[in-house]
Amino acid sequence: MPFRKSIPLLALVMAGLAAPAVQADPAPGATAQANPANWPAARSPAAITDLATENAISALLARMTVEQKVGQVIQGDISSVTPADLAKYPLGSILAGGNSGPYGNERADAATWAKMVGEYRAASKQAGAGIPILFGVDAVHGHSNLPGATIFPHNIGLGAARDVGLIRRIGVATAAEIAGSGIEWTFAPTLAVPHDVRWGRSYEGYAADPALVAAYGRAMTLGLQGELAPGKVLGPVQVAATAKHFLADGGTVDGRDQGDARLSERDLVAGHAAGYPAAIDAGALTVMASFSSWNGVKHHGNVSLLTDVLKHRMGFGGLVVGDWNGHGQVAGCSATDCPASLNAGLDLYMAPDSWKGLFDTTVADVRAGRITQARLDDAVRRVLRVKFKLGLMGPTEVMRGDPALVGAPAHLALAREAVAKSLVLLKNDGHVLPIRPGAKVLVAGPGADSMAMQSGGWTISWQGTDTTAADFPNGQTIGAAIAAAVKDAGGQAIVSPKGDSVQRADVAIVVTGEPPYAEFQGDVPHLAFTPQHGEEALIARLRAQGTKVVLVFLSGRPMFTGKLMNQADAFVAAWLPGTQGNGVADVLVARRDGKPLRDFTGRLPFAWPADARAPIASPLFRTGYGLTYRHRARLGPVNADPRIDLAAFDNSATFFRRGVVPAPWYLASDGVVGVRAVDLSAQEDARQFTWTGPGKFSVEGPPVDLAKRAEAGAVLLLDWRIDARTGAPVRLALGGGTLDIAGSVGAAPLGKAGELRIPLRCFAAAGGNLASVGGPLRIDATAGFTATIRSARIADGKGDEACPAAR
Repeated sequence: MPFRKSIPLLALVMAGLAAPAVQADPAPGATAQANPANWPAARSPAAITDLATENAISALLARMTVEQKVGQVIQGDISSVTPADLAKYPLGSILAGGNSGPYGNERADAATWAKMVGEYRAASKQAGAGIPILFGVDAVHGHSNLPGATIFPHNIGLGAARDVGLIRRIGVATAAEIAGSGIEWTFAPTLAVPHDVRWGRSYEGYAADPALVAAYGRAMTLGLQGELAPGKVLGPVQVAATAKHFLADGGTVDGRDQGDARLSERDLVAGHAAGYPAAIDAGALTVMASFSSWNGVKHHGNVSLLTDVLKHRMGFGGLVVGDWNGHGQVAGCSATDCPASLNAGLDLYMAPDSWKGLFDTTVADVRAGRITQARLDDAVRRVLRVKFKLGLMGPTEVMRGDPALVGAPAHLALAREAVAKSLVLLKNDGHVLPIRPGAKVLVAGPGADSMAMQSGGWTISWQGTDTTAADFPNGQTIGAAIAAAVKDAGGQAIVSPKGDSVQRADVAIVVTGEPPYAEFQGDVPHLAFTPQHGEEALIARLRAQGTKVVLVFLSGRPMFTGKLMNQADAFVAAWLPGTQGNGVADVLVARRDGKPLRDFTGRLPFAWPADARAPIASPLFRTGYGLTYRHRARLGPVNADPRIDLAAFDNSATFFRRGVVPAPWYLASDGVVGVRAVDLSAQEDARQFTWTGPGKFSVEGPPVDLAKRAEAGAVLLLDWRIDARTGAPVRLALGGGTLDIAGSVGAAPLGKAGELRIPLRCFAAAGGNLASVGGPLRIDATAGFTATIRSARIADGKGDEACPAAR
């Protein structure tokens, strides 16, 4: 669950479209009604609460007003709610989304975080019923929002390590660093079982094996929270865990984020439910509902899953929190009005920027009986139960906020160990690895000196694209770590990302892979890795010089890399190892005695594809594969044919086609923009967008480079129709550059299709980064505006187009 402050349109990607557009078409004969008897039983430990606590909660409920109770079931983001707001709106919880930093500073230190949390806490104690807020954050591979924190490998790398004890130790360290910044709740662990790794969140899943996910879910929960004890609260270095995302976020059709899992109930249980009973039995205090659907019904509104299965069959006694405006995707709901989610079993709405409107409508829904007092009281009880267990309430308040815990040496050593254990050796022909003592080594490639590439998304910022080595002075890039290890072993090393060293090397380590990404923007239409920085030519040149080549591949998923694998003498799947590059060097570089500090022990957590087709049907390497220095196997030439027409997937310059958003692009909104299919010149060949309040929709996807098209005079072409206008600003954004097109809208004939052509240079002049466009179309308007879009694409300019006139 993200927030992108760097883009002035709040919550575009993760906020949902108003129904019915987001309701997926179910498979024929499929149902989204779960039978609890078909699901595994579990039970939150009795120690999750006690009689004295329950009595205290009952006493609180008896004196709370409806407004105070409703406040407890709503969570706002620090970007849109201030401590002063709590005097009127006694919200029960605050979060900091992926790009939300204290006082607008994404790079604030731990002490500043603790100061901010303390201000919200103090304000909440003075408001409403005097109940302190619960503060949550996405600490998904360490306390990843915080510069200087210990950043562990993303979950896919930890899955490769296959070490349950390691996971629990990581949980302990992560909890200490979160608590060190004054925070008591993390939205982790992710218990997804990705079935199609085109999904951009695949790296948040530990493995394809549900049993390993279950074991890891238990271990991480116990690491973060410790063992729950009767009558005892969590300690000052422990935080609440969140088992997420319930359910089958990794099982959607085509691996689409927020998509639809079209599965039988039997397959849903067998393939995706295993992690939750294990986490619940271990005492997980919270569970997060998934954005996704099951057979066309959004989980945020599925009472049979949230209540009948999760709370009754699995005996979950904690609170169920929503995802970023996910309630707005439920049929009949919007981000500011959704009794259906609370009635389905949600206990805490995540309403980052919609909290104020949601508060007012929820109060009205309770007073009108659309939400019963009993359901509201149960939700509030569950929220308060977690607050008591965290030591936020009661006679002895647990104090968190020791910044010295952040980036502690023991935590850094643990991360280094985890990195080494996560590496998977897929090829080592000629035994080029480990790098021998005294060798001359070149470290090249786009990932050679890139903290952003090796750490991936959810690092400092949501997408992680702007992470630098300066953010982690106690970390090492892979290139720097290898160079230091080579020199310690008596060799010579040069780090040159472009590989333009004048010295001939014995061995070149080429570090390449995927650029950083997070949810939505990480979804891809196929599994072919396409080098963007001339890696293939670089390797060919090095091989022609007689240099041995080791390829270290950074990625959030297995990818088809046939040509690169054939070119390289050795191939290492390094996943997204985080900030401790020394862990890579520990395995790849031999010390002066000729032996590396560690051997390869990692095994593939997912199958490695033999071609670009997905889901992977015939893998090159099966799950569990991995070589060691003792286990040697020569790899002959592998298939280099993607076996699909990659050109057919190139929609990089087309954002709408006959009313449909083609892959890899996706449509997103903030819940106040309704969308429906309409006929413009053919059946359902367009989409009509209707604003019911101030809001926005966008087309999102993996970043593309439009800079050269801009230089050539290309334009953004909208084939659309204005159906209603208000005279208020209408803001159109591309790549972060925003223009007010109200003048163009006002000049367009109402109710008649036409074209709007805006030169790309206009967006660049407005501050857009056209070299990396992940949001090629965003429209922000107010209530009353309606527009119908048939197509949107980049087209050649005619030479006479002008930027929209300033109003």
